[in-house]
Amino acid sequence: MPLPPIPVVNYTDLTCAHPMRRQQAIQTLGQALETIGFLILDQGPVAPEVVRRAHQTAAEFFTLPDRIKGQYDADHYPGQGGFSGFGTEQAKHYTCPDLKEFWHVSYRSFEQAPAPWPTEVPQFRPIMTRLYQQLLACAHGLLEACALYLGQPQSWLADMARGGNTILRLAHYPPIPLGAPAGSLRAAPHEDINLITLLCEATAPGLEILSHDGRWLPIQATPGQIVVDTGDMLQNLTNGLIKSTTHRVSNPRQGNQRRLSMPFFVHPRPEIDLSPHAAFLERTGGQPRFPTMTAETYLNQRLAEIKVTPVG
Repeated sequence: MPLPPIPVVNYTDLTCAHPMRRQQAIQTLGQALETIGFLILDQGPVAPEVVRRAHQTAAEFFTLPDRIKGQYDADHYPGQGGFSGFGTEQAKHYTCPDLKEFWHVSYRSFEQAPAPWPTEVPQFRPIMTRLYQQLLACAHGLLEACALYLGQPQSWLADMARGGNTILRLAHYPPIPLGAPAGSLRAAPHEDINLITLLCEATAPGLEILSHDGRWLPIQATPGQIVVDTGDMLQNLTNGLIKSTTHRVSNPRQGNQRRLSMPFFVHPRPEIDLSPHAAFLERTGGQPRFPTMTAETYLNQRLAEIKVTPVG
């Protein structure tokens, strides 16, 4: 039996003034997140040219010598993002580190000094700032649509995210090195921690989601599209009504090309209570199925599990 296609939602329908078109798009979005945990967003507000230039700029940074990249190590800039070297992140329950390096553009990169911005790539800050701003606007529109699907006030989820330390991750997967540990992957199976994730098209395939019958479904956005998935925080808040789906980045099956991707992890403010909301208990069995804790506590626990320095 073929795997079901990932639903496609038109962003302009989500935000249009036509009530029926908008309601249908909201319903498609909500059902996708409730049943699959993933969707593809079309015609969003993120300019393809900005994405293209961001890929080009990120590639310029990641081709710098390791000694230069290491000057921007995230450990030197607590709470403000920066660079994390190859093999520093490890998925929960996995013994091999992921085969990637990455840079975090933190919300606090724009508010606090000295924030890490690589001077060797002058266009890095303006391009990544523009991409961050466009993705943030898109994310708020998606959170508003999701809140309406859940029967809550339109601003319910978007208000939680205002002022949260949302992260733009620039992820570089170099060619698989000789001697990589057996079983290691570019990104081992995991679920995202945050509320929702937006992922512009990557430069090479590899993203796969785990289907209900245990098979891996490849998913790849085309230029102008954004892959959207829901994270554990939204699953916790809705008592499991909205799914957080396991996904991975597989190693290349042909050739050994490098890969760049730019996930945008949308986080609530640290003090937000993620306890299962009473409105969803009846729809999910009547009892809380997920823990009671704040976003800050939840995030720090999860980051410790994957060996990543907190950015909030």
